[in-house]
Amino acid sequence: MKALSMPQMLRHTALATALLLGSAWAAAQDSSSIKMIDADNFGISDQEIAEIRAQMQAAVDGNHIAGALLLVGNDDGVGMLETVGTQGPGDDTPIDAQTIFRIYSMTKPIISVAAMSMVEDGLLSVEDPVSKYFPEFAEMQIINNETGELRPAENVMTVEHLLTHKSGLVQSIFAAGTRLGEMYEEALPADGSLSNREFGATIGQLPLLFEPGTAWHYGHSTDTLGAVLEVAAGQPLDQILNERIFEPLGMDETTFFVDPAKSARIAEPIHGEMTDNTVARAHLSGGGGLNSTTEDYVRFAQMLLNDGEYRGARILEEETLEWMKEERITPDVSREYFFYGNRGGWSMGFHLQPNDPANPDAGSNFGWRGIGGSLFAVDPYNDYFMIYMEQKRGGPRGAPFDNSTAQRVVQQAISN
Repeated sequence: MKALSMPQMLRHTALATALLLGSAWAAAQDSSSIKMIDADNFGISDQEIAEIRAQMQAAVDGNHIAGALLLVGNDDGVGMLETVGTQGPGDDTPIDAQTIFRIYSMTKPIISVAAMSMVEDGLLSVEDPVSKYFPEFAEMQIINNETGELRPAENVMTVEHLLTHKSGLVQSIFAAGTRLGEMYEEALPADGSLSNREFGATIGQLPLLFEPGTAWHYGHSTDTLGAVLEVAAGQPLDQILNERIFEPLGMDETTFFVDPAKSARIAEPIHGEMTDNTVARAHLSGGGGLNSTTEDYVRFAQMLLNDGEYRGARILEEETLEWMKEERITPDVSREYFFYGNRGGWSMGFHLQPNDPANPDAGSNFGWRGIGGSLFAVDPYNDYFMIYMEQKRGGPRGAPFDNSTAQRVVQQAISN
């Protein structure tokens, strides 16, 4: 065989390198959860996108947030991915799909899905009394918030009550100014020093606001559910989530604590401060402890839109997910503390919103938001999901764009 000349060798090397790089690029595209398609697939026009982006930019220009991201997609791909601003004050890094956000209560749907996965495997039942896992719940008491008087609870608190926020458990920030709120604040340290099992044992000794199953109240139900999952599975919560959700979906950047080596990708608010999410703590908060990227959360949202499956990985059976999405604030359940009054509802892990309150045939969407400004919603009726990410804590009121605005303008654009 004739030896190659030096120029020929260089050309062959360059070709091989190009082929390798091309293969690597193609593999990266295949592995990414974000495949861009035309926004026309969702009925969103270029003009509508420009108007939405201008509103997002106004929130940055008005010193409300450092940056934000809005995404709309479905099983075919992502039709809209708009970003504005940067990751934080003094940081010139633009927001993108790999920016790491504290997603706070967008953790709750993930925990709920993990719980139902364990129900499918026979490790848990929604009818189980919580006292099966934490004996401290065996002798619950109901408090009269006006008098402070306590009485024994008549109803048994179940796993379903935790999934639906009908447990009677509260959280101090949502019970401010009440004796019960003070008791929760005093017993449950905000520094995350209690392990999940210590948290479960401690909260099981605190009074309830109402009889389990009789009303809705946003509190520590999902944190308690996370502790229950640990006892039921005999594993720490992060391991449960890794095995049942994150590894099958490829959500390798969704964690309770961020590797300090990735700190340059963490979004920060321009007003106030948020907890240092690179510091590990004993408490793995099922109610609001996860960090994630848009790239990762797309996988979770798309799995929900696709009836419990993502790229061949089945997380939940379709029937289980449908059951999860059923309304749980039934007529016999008080809405006194429900954030939205008589509008919408709550299922086992998701907020339910009608797409058009005046038209029951227009379907509904399900999802939830985080106190740091994030939101996701899944709309099977119109075949799309949306994700909005920002990191906000305090600051001036009246932002021209936020998570509620994001959901509204996307719904309007798609329905036009």
